[in-house]
Formats: sequence, structure tokens, C-alpha cells
Amino acid sequence: MDNPNDIENIKKYLSEKLETVSSVDDISKIRNEFLGKKGFIGKMLSDMRNISSDQRKDYGAKLNLLKIEVENMIDEYSGKFENDKDSIYTELYKSLPGRKPEIGHINIITQAISEITKVFAPLGFNRVRYPEIDREYYVFEALNMPETHPARDEWETFFVDSPNDEKLGRLVITPHTSSGQVREMLKGELPIRMLNISRCGRRQIDVSHVPSFYQFEGLVIDENISTTHLIGVLDYFAKNFFGADRETRLRPYHFRFTEPSFEVDINCGICHGKGCKLCKGGWLELGGAGMVHPNVLKAGGVDTEKYSGFAFGWGVERTYMMKSGTKIDDIRNLFSNDLRFLEQF
Repeated sequence: MDNPNDIENIKKYLSEKLETVSSVDDISKIRNEFLGKKGFIGKMLSDMRNISSDQRKDYGAKLNLLKIEVENMIDEYSGKFENDKDSIYTELYKSLPGRKPEIGHINIITQAISEITKVFAPLGFNRVRYPEIDREYYVFEALNMPETHPARDEWETFFVDSPNDEKLGRLVITPHTSSGQVREMLKGELPIRMLNISRCGRRQIDVSHVPSFYQFEGLVIDENISTTHLIGVLDYFAKNFFGADRETRLRPYHFRFTEPSFEVDINCGICHGKGCKLCKGGWLELGGAGMVHPNVLKAGGVDTEKYSGFAFGWGVERTYMMKSGTKIDDIRNLFSNDLRFLEQF
């Protein structure tokens, strides 16, 4: 610029300077050069004292207008430069490899239910599901459990605060999937190969119990069914689910809905039979089993002279804990929502 103090040449000089801008720092330097305390316009304002008083008013008005125009020019170019910069960065980001999204997987309990279902499928078991909240009749009475049975105490079972049904009784959070047995029989479709998997609730919590858990119920009703068939099915499941090297055993027990009745144990997968905080003595109870009691068959409308059957009910979580290689020694971990634990499976 021939004369930096010439009002007419300031804008021309500014336009030339803006054309050389290549960074945000350049914009800042130009703004300081023209609008800073020691910049061109600041100097021109200081020099006004050297102008005669009759010209000072007109000169001051022109200088203020120039200052506004200079500010607008710099701001406009600064905005244009910022847009160009965003465009450059956008193109850069497009060329960079994206971040791989974190993908979850099926929960361990759902995995267990799927695996259990697949093991029983070749034997002809059909997957069904019955209410998780049911009436006392199906939960207890139809299963040969009288009103005085301890399981019907409020300290053992979760009862729902709702109006009673005169015939079927109170609503109950089912403490076992056995409540589906009579419902399945009442369909009148024999023979039966039922696998009922559902959520249950009981007032228990420790390393091997939780108040809310899943259970799978097997029910077979047909002609000439015996204990031998029950043992064969349980052995088949144990070998195919836990592994050929695992051992199971039956212990005589008493259940109201089966006769004879058994509890099924497996050698502990955590300590391999040595004894630990989970199994205590080397064996862990998986659940109950036995031949369906005649009273239960009658409640389901089944001819006890022609048909017999067996049933078993095991906890899904406890069964999966005993699978070789899982090394889960506290059932509560399965419901903890701790990703450090869940991501292992």
C-alpha cells in the first residue's frame, strides 16, 4: 500500500492481505495489524489530533465507518476460512478408518437355555412355556401338595397381592416349572414329551440360590414308562451337556408330585469332587426327578391304568455352572451385570 494511513487504500490493502491467509493464526495477525491498539486504524485515530478542527469531524466519521467495514471484511473471511477448514477435516475424517462398534452377545443364561433345548430335541422333547405367575391350584394342589405343605408358607413362596379365585386360589410367583405339568396334560394330547423352561421365584439367596432364577422341566407321559427310561434320559443329558468325564448320581428323596422320587447330583465342576464353597462335599444337587405321582396324573385327566410317566426339574443357572470349563462358583455373578464377568462367556 502506498500510504497505510490513506483511508481509501486501507480496504484494498486488507483484501490483498486476506488473499495470503493459510491458517487461523494468519487471520489473528491481520486482525491485530489493522484493528489492534498499534494497528493501522488505531494509529490513524491517534493522528487525528494533528488534523485541523474544521476537518476532524468529517475525518472521524469516515474513520469509524472504515473500522466497521474492516471488521466486517475480516469476520466474513474468517467465517469462510472456518467453513473451508471444516470441509478439509471432514474429508480427512472420511479417509480415516472408523472405530469398530462394540457388539454385545447373548447373555450366558440365554445361551444355557438354548444349549439345554438342543440337547433334548433329538429325544423328541417339545419346548413349551407356561405362566410365571400362576394360581395355587396348578402350583401346589394339582401337584399333590396339600394346604399344610411347608412350600405353601409365605416364608417360602412369593404370593401376589390380588383377589383370590374361589376354585384356583391365590396368585403365586411359580416356585418351580412343575406347575406346567398338569396344564400340559389337560391338553389331552398324549403321549407327552414336554420341556418347559421359565423363570421361577423362591425366598432363598446364597452362592447356589437366588430369589429369581430359571428352571427347565422335563415331562414324559406314555405307556409303559419306567424309572429305567428316566435314568436313561438323565444320563443322556449329562453326557451331552456336561461331558463324558462327568459323573451323576441319584439319591432317594421325597417329593409330593413324584413316587419314587430322587435328587440328582453331579460331581462338582469347580473342585472336581474335592469340596469347595459351592458344593461343600464334592457333589452339587442339580434338581429333583421321579415317576409322576398317580394323583398328579389324575389331576391332568390321564388314565393311570394305561399311562405312566416321569418328570425332572433343574435350575438352568446351576446346571450351567457345573458345565466343564465355566468355573462359576457363585450363582449371583450371573445376575450381577458386571461386564468383566459376562464378557468371558
